[in-house]
This record gives sequence, structure tokens and C-alpha cells, in this order.
Amino acid sequence: MDYVGRLSAHLPPATRLLMVKADGSVSIHADDRAYKPLNWMSPPCKLQESEGVWRVVNKAGEELRITLEEIFQDTSYELGVDPGLVKDGVEAHLQELLAANPTTFGEGFTLVRREFMTAIGPVDLLCKDANGGSVAVEVKRRGEIDGVEQLTRYLELMNRDPLLAPVAGIFAAQEIKPQARVLAEDRGIRCVVVDYDKLRGIEKNELTLF
Repeated sequence: MDYVGRLSAHLPPATRLLMVKADGSVSIHADDRAYKPLNWMSPPCKLQESEGVWRVVNKAGEELRITLEEIFQDTSYELGVDPGLVKDGVEAHLQELLAANPTTFGEGFTLVRREFMTAIGPVDLLCKDANGGSVAVEVKRRGEIDGVEQLTRYLELMNRDPLLAPVAGIFAAQEIKPQARVLAEDRGIRCVVVDYDKLRGIEKNELTLF
């Protein structure tokens, strides 16, 4: 596999999993790193197939060239429409309260948009910090490793967008498990423990005339 673009990269021949999704994205996976691909091309891109070679080209003219020496299995599945993650009542309300009070994350924070859509799903909150930098916020009632992994995927994708990059990450929850905090901080993601009752109090005060 060879990547030709702003940077060049080469993967030697080996047994790989090639994944082509309905949105047009192509990713190359090994068997030793969970969800993270060895290389990928995000949509929009075009897949050109010829004998023994796939050429995946994006709109910028960057190319992922995949040489197929042997095919062990070729399978296609229709997954249908994905309903996405459904937040419970507290978690959804917590997201709403944080959207209304972005300075919870720091002085000068402002909300750009709730449920900011990416190619792999919506980021809970997209904010700007006091310096105008983009910040992606993932909101959970209980912060665990899965939530950190989810935010990591969003950040990897968003940081490829020159209109957003660089994008920092905040993992916000009522409680954050120690393992999740260690993983988040190792990846440069800031953890914020939020007080749901205090935020509800802000909302209550704002809605009360007397």
C-alpha cells in the first residue's frame, strides 16, 4: 500500500482487512490496534479498481494505492440506516445545559453548534475557546474509556478539516473513571467533571422571575 499526497507513506505486503463503506470511505486495518486503521481515505473519494490494484483518490488529488496480491475473502453487507447513539434523559439534558452555559469549560468559551455532524456521527458540542480555537466536547453522564475512544475518532477526523483544525478535545461527565482520565490525558484531551445539579440550578434561576 502506498499513500501519495502531502506526505508519502508505504505499508509492506501483509494480511490486511480492507473496509469500503457506503459513504465512500476506504480504510486499511491490521489485527493489533482495535478500531484505528493503518491508513484511510475519507469521503468524498473515488475508488478505481483494476487487475490487482485499487486506486482511491480524494478531491484534493491525494491517492491511496492498494496492491492486492491475494484475496482470502470478499464479503459485502448492507447495514441499513444507523439510528446512532441514543442518550438517556440525564445525559441529553446535561448536553443541553452545557450548550446553554459553555463558560463551564472556561472563561470566553462560546457555543458554535450542538450535534455537529461528522462523517462518523455527531459531536455533542462544537465550541470556540477564548482564543477562537475549535473545541469538540463529548458529554457523558459517566465517563468511561469508550467515550474517550469515541471523542478520539471525532478529533482525528475533524483535525483533517482545514476550516476547523486545530481542534482540541474536552471529555465532560458527571464522573470520570480513573482509566478513562488517564487515557484522555495521554491523548491530550482535557477532562471536565460537571455538576448536573448546579447546572440545573442555573437553569432554574434563569427561569424564575422572583
